[in-house]
Amino acid sequence: MTTEPTDIELLDAWRAGDAAAGQSLFKRHFRKIYRFFETKCRPDVDELVQSTFLACVRSKDKFRGDSSFATYLFTIARHELYRVFSERRRDLERIDFDVSSVAELAQTPRTRIGAQEDRLRLLHALRDLPVEQQVLLELHYWEDQDAADLGKVFDMPAGSIRSRLSRAREALRERMLEDADRPPAVTDSLESLDAWARSLAQ
Repeated sequence: MTTEPTDIELLDAWRAGDAAAGQSLFKRHFRKIYRFFETKCRPDVDELVQSTFLACVRSKDKFRGDSSFATYLFTIARHELYRVFSERRRDLERIDFDVSSVAELAQTPRTRIGAQEDRLRLLHALRDLPVEQQVLLELHYWEDQDAADLGKVFDMPAGSIRSRLSRAREALRERMLEDADRPPAVTDSLESLDAWARSLAQ
């Protein structure tokens, strides 16, 4: 029985000149990266996916293997997202991704995000949070990134990530409680909110 090559095996082959291995690697992670941008910057999603993978091509030899390849890609994607938001604003130095939300920065109406009713409610709430919190929660809930992985994406210690994640979860719950049509899981506990949010991954 033939086993699928690991990400690292594909990366090594790609670095050695096997272009098909690089294509296989990107194909494997395309949906994750597409989803990352789709919830935040939908009109630019194709461009951002392309720029993320192009940045990966340019820096493929810099990956040291101290995290998963997916975590490495999310790190690049986060920087690409912030670059686009910054380019849209003239007062670049005044953008604070710990404070500004996607709803404030993006130019796409909420009504274009998602089709599923519960997912739409969650996306609306996430988009009203600061960008840093939205990115943190989406990677945690939908991409199974733990504190160690998130620490690499955000370039900070895992302990700091746990504190930020706790605050982000509380902020999301508070935002969801403002929704008159909120699901029952939101009011039960943070744990039930977490389980509900994870169930909405696509």
